[in-house]
Amino acid sequence: MPRHRVNCFSTLFLLVASACAPAERGDSGEIETAGSVDAFAIQVGDCFDDQSGFSDEVSDVPGVPCSVPHDNEVYATFDLEAGEWPGEELLNELADEGCLERFASAIGADYDDSVPVIGTLMPSKQSWGQRKDREVVCVAYHMELEKLTGSVLRSGM
Repeated sequence: MPRHRVNCFSTLFLLVASACAPAERGDSGEIETAGSVDAFAIQVGDCFDDQSGFSDEVSDVPGVPCSVPHDNEVYATFDLEAGEWPGEELLNELADEGCLERFASAIGADYDDSVPVIGTLMPSKQSWGQRKDREVVCVAYHMELEKLTGSVLRSGM
């Protein structure tokens, strides 16, 4: 079942489920070997690439070590309040506001002065209802869609 819908503040990037072997993590939890990361197992600090395609729902992402060029990095996660499905418009608004609130402390720069921009992965209507999924994943990616190398966390970019 797809976990998240993809939404972005600026440029829309699209992800599709990848069918590769699971990513391998080191003792501290960082991705050491590229592979698939289940959408329910995404962690702050995970780096991953976009994949071509035209799906706005993902069940996993192609995780990569942050030391290699990559498209995105998870900089925060948070849960929305329980309750009924809020609808697409309110869900987008809540996710965008929550990710913006967490941006400066995670990245080390004010959003307006930074190179990375905000993308979000958020519950689909299906995962909200069936799995009680309330998690929003805040993702940073380069404003000009260039590859990132290294972590954006506390980078001041």
